[in-house]
Amino acid sequence: MATSEQLTESAHFSVENIGGIDYTEVDIPPGVTVLTGKNATNRTSFLRSIMAAMGSQRVSLKGDADSGKVSMTLDGETYERTLKRVGDGVQFEGEGYLDDPEVADLFAFLLETNDARQAAARDDQLRDVIMQPVDVDAIRAEIRRLESDKGEINDELARIESRKRELPELEKRRNTLRERIEEKRDELAELEEEIDDSSRDVEEGRKEQAELEERLQELRETRSELESARRKIERQEESVSSLKRERSELEDDLEELPETPMGDHRDLDAEIDRLRSERQDLNTEINELRSLIQYNEERLEAEDYDLLDGSEAAGDGSNGSVTDQLVDSDSETVVCWTCGSSVDRGQIESTIERLKSLRSEKVEELNDVKSQLDERKAEQREATKKQKRRSEIERKLDDIDAELSRRDEQIEALKAQRTELTEDVESLESKVESLESADFQEILSLHKEANQLEFEIDSLESDLEEVTDEIEEIEAAVERAEELREERAELVDELTDQRTKIDQIESEAVESFNDHMESILDLLGYENIERIWIERIEEGGGNDVQTRFELHIVRTTENGAAYEDTIEHLSESEREVTGLIFALAGYLVHDLHETVPFMLLDSLEAIDSDRIAALVEYFADYADFLVVALLPEDAQALDDDFTRVTSI
Repeated sequence: MATSEQLTESAHFSVENIGGIDYTEVDIPPGVTVLTGKNATNRTSFLRSIMAAMGSQRVSLKGDADSGKVSMTLDGETYERTLKRVGDGVQFEGEGYLDDPEVADLFAFLLETNDARQAAARDDQLRDVIMQPVDVDAIRAEIRRLESDKGEINDELARIESRKRELPELEKRRNTLRERIEEKRDELAELEEEIDDSSRDVEEGRKEQAELEERLQELRETRSELESARRKIERQEESVSSLKRERSELEDDLEELPETPMGDHRDLDAEIDRLRSERQDLNTEINELRSLIQYNEERLEAEDYDLLDGSEAAGDGSNGSVTDQLVDSDSETVVCWTCGSSVDRGQIESTIERLKSLRSEKVEELNDVKSQLDERKAEQREATKKQKRRSEIERKLDDIDAELSRRDEQIEALKAQRTELTEDVESLESKVESLESADFQEILSLHKEANQLEFEIDSLESDLEEVTDEIEEIEAAVERAEELREERAELVDELTDQRTKIDQIESEAVESFNDHMESILDLLGYENIERIWIERIEEGGGNDVQTRFELHIVRTTENGAAYEDTIEHLSESEREVTGLIFALAGYLVHDLHETVPFMLLDSLEAIDSDRIAALVEYFADYADFLVVALLPEDAQALDDDFTRVTSI
């Protein structure tokens, strides 16, 4: 998408078969451009041509044409779109200036049927209009993801903190083990000296002594294996106990989750599909009604133009009868473009109003369907979440059962190994005892004691290694905790941004409307209107807080007393200004002044000329190109420096 950056070059437009336009080329310089002319001079059609070039689809073909084209050259780039009639609709091809024109259609292209402008004038749900471009579901999904990530970090930090509390005891145990190992080594050294002394006194029986020492070494190694097997059995049994506790907790969690029949899911899915289909049908109907309304308005405008043109061609002798009928008479007729007969203009206008009323009803129906769809989606997400949790617990239970089975097998194997090693130790002890003799009694006792000390030292060193590894693991986790805290702080900041994003947009929109409304009322000088402002109201509580915008109108009596009024009692001029300022607030809060170079204004006839001039100058500060369609008598009040386009 292109961006608007204080453009200084004119925009060149080439338009063919759009609205009531056969063909035209127009240059629009930066600043304010006034399209001035009588009714039915294709001013609105040209505004819609600008919309088409920007990417909008709220454009219609000329009634007697099967295709049309709009080309815009801006800032050295050319954007071209073609329109083709396909059945009852229009197909668009080519790329416009904007990738997604939806927000611009809502807040920048302020023609008579503009939704934001009309919503404010009718006091519709203004909050829904402001939030329409915001993907609330995506924001909520991002919040859920961030909360999940933060929860995982909190769990990890809690585990680290819990293990950190074990450090003093582990370090104390490590020191104790080191001291005991040192003591055992000292004892062993003393024993080895005694053994050496005793060995020197025994010169004979070396063969028996060698065999004895061999059996003692074998005995020590076998005892070591036996102790190792016992330790493994203890660890496995501890793991089994832990797994059983986890299984019990998971079974408790599973009992709290209700069984969710698959039929309920299917019914919910079917209801969501039905609502989506209904939403799509309503969107299609609303778009068709919008196109139909727009087409008839433009055809009516084109019919006026043909009548005016025919009157001028008749010369002065015509006495202006057709023009008088077109402009002044309540009983004027036009040629119906559907049946070819002459019908009362008011009848067509009444039909258009009924179409507009039908479109409003469809919009209300669409909003109701959207609300139902949101509720069903929430139910679906909750049901899916519970079902996912149930499946996850059941999978974990299966994994635990499998792991318990595997560990039981390992324990049985280790117990068999322990029994075998116990028998080996008893056999070796018996062999050692058979080698004992009076001459070897003392040295044998010393060897046994030394053998036991070596075994104890090996066991203590193994314990020391495990404790040291555990301490190093905890210390590494403690060092990582700082990184986790920084990561959590970033997540908290991001969560705050996401949680307040919707509130910020709503608050900024209200503040923007109230500030600009105050300024414009001072500027335009409407009598007895003290203030027009929007109040942001929160309803509900907890996680179900809903907001709405309430429009307030404060008037003053002749003696200066203030009282609150309703928008229905505003004049048409006051309602139009309110709608335009609301659209401007949306334009600013969604930053369209940074991405959309054009703002378009049309159908300002309800506002008097001097106020139109002040309003145009006020809006001119916010767009690179402000294009306004005005009647000649209204355009006279505007600054002479503004560009005028009198022929399209």
